[in-house]
Amino acid sequence: MPTPRSRHDHYPRDDAARCRRIREAIAKLDAHWRAIDVPSGGLFAAIDAVAGEPPDRAIARLLPWLANTRWLRDRLGEALALLAADPFARPPLRPVGGGDGGSGSLILAERGAVRIALHIYTAAAAAPTHAVFVPGCATIRVLAAAGASLCLHQAEVTAAEEAGGFTASAAAPCRSAPPRALADGEILCLDTARQSYSLTGAQGDVLFLELTVQPPAPLPIRSYDLAPGRLAHVSASQRDASFRTTALTLLRHLGRTDAAPLFAEATQADDFALRWHAMRELIALAPAAALPRLSAMATSDPHPEVRRAAKATLALYPKPSPSGEGSETCQLAG
Repeated sequence: MPTPRSRHDHYPRDDAARCRRIREAIAKLDAHWRAIDVPSGGLFAAIDAVAGEPPDRAIARLLPWLANTRWLRDRLGEALALLAADPFARPPLRPVGGGDGGSGSLILAERGAVRIALHIYTAAAAAPTHAVFVPGCATIRVLAAAGASLCLHQAEVTAAEEAGGFTASAAAPCRSAPPRALADGEILCLDTARQSYSLTGAQGDVLFLELTVQPPAPLPIRSYDLAPGRLAHVSASQRDASFRTTALTLLRHLGRTDAAPLFAEATQADDFALRWHAMRELIALAPAAALPRLSAMATSDPHPEVRRAAKATLALYPKPSPSGEGSETCQLAG
C-alpha cells in the first residue's frame, strides 16, 4: 500500500514568488503580534513583570489574560486570515502534539517558566493511562467542555521531597477522584506538583486555555500508572537537564563514542535524574569508558537510589579475565 501523501508534498516550493509572499505574510503577522505583546500592557510585558515570582503569585497576576479572551479571539482570527490567504502559510504559533489526532496544543506565549497555551482534546483521544505531575502551578479556563468528564488525580509530596530528597521507593501513590462533568467556563486551579487531571467521554472537541508557571525545581517530573496508582517514571524537571537528556540519547543512537566526555560530565550534574540517565546512555554507548565513573557513582553519588542502581549495574559487568580482557566487549543496555 502506498504511503499517504502529506500536505507538505504539495508545498509550492517551485513557485518562488508564492513562497516569498508566504514568508513575508508570516513575518508581517509575527511582527504585528510582537508590536502588541512587547510594550507595556502587552502579553510579553505582563509575563516579564512576574519573572522570579513564586508560581502561585505569578499566576494570580496573570489571571486577567484568562478572564478576558478578546486578545485570543483576535489572534486566532488573524491566524485564520493568514491561512485563508494561502493554506500553506504557517501562523507564528508553535504547535505541540496532535500527531495521533487525539489532542494537541498551540503555544500562545512562552517566556521563561511561564507558558500560555490553547489545548484541544478530541473525542478520538485515547483513554488516559498515566498521570504526570510537574513542579509548579496551573490555572485552566474551560472554553468548551463538549460533554467531557474530568478526573482529578492527586499524589502527595513532602517538603523534604520538594527540596531535593525525592526517592521512588518512598513516593506516595497516585489517588484518583471519581469523574465529574466538566462545565463550560469553569476555572481549574492546580498545584501541578501534586495534582493532575484526565478527560474522558468527550462528545466533541474540548478546548482549554491554560496558564502554567513551572520554574526549575529539584523535584522531578513524575509519571504514574493510573490503574494501580504506582509511580512509573521519573525525569528531570529542569529544562536544561531535560534538553541534555534528549541530546545524550541522540548522541548514543548516533554512536558518537567521541562524545563520551560529555556523558561523563553529565553524570556529575546536580539533577539526580539527569545523572543516572547520562550513566545509562554512557554504558550503552561505551561500557568500558563508563566503568570508572559507574564505580564512583556506586559509592559516592549523593542520591541513595542512584547509588543502588549503580551498584546493581556494576554487578552486571563481567569479571576481568587474568589477561585483562573481557570488559571491552561488555554490551550493557543500562
